[in-house]
Amino acid sequence: MTEPTTTLYDAMVDFFKTDQWPYLALEGSTVLTMNFEGQNARWTCYAQVREEQQQFIFYSLCPITIPEDRRADVLEFLTRTNYGLIIGNFEVELEEGEVRYKTSFDCEDVPLTPALFKNVVYPNVAMMDQYLPGIFSIVYAEDLPLEALEEVAG
Repeated sequence: MTEPTTTLYDAMVDFFKTDQWPYLALEGSTVLTMNFEGQNARWTCYAQVREEQQQFIFYSLCPITIPEDRRADVLEFLTRTNYGLIIGNFEVELEEGEVRYKTSFDCEDVPLTPALFKNVVYPNVAMMDQYLPGIFSIVYAEDLPLEALEEVAG
């Protein structure tokens, strides 16, 4: 394996600077945190590198915590949603009710281009923005998972 000319972390930082994403670097880690505002809400994102494994992970965190009595329906909605997704997936932390969307890449022996990051970051925030109305309708309007999915999947 040839050594990269720049670290994965530096390439990540360069991408977000170039694309003008304001971020906060978490001290002592390889994580950046930032906010994103879509058409349907504003939420927090995390970008993380695992330098040794040459992996980049990007998370969008749902702006609400899912109440315990709505988790089963949200879980069904997201499981049905995940089935057809190509890039990324929704994850649910069952104890706390946190929902996030994750995309990632492994870049061992691959040139670190801005396109690598772009093709992971932008589909991520687009998917969170697309499916947030379904999550909101299940939590706040108590819609059924299939109804919510039909509304957002079009």
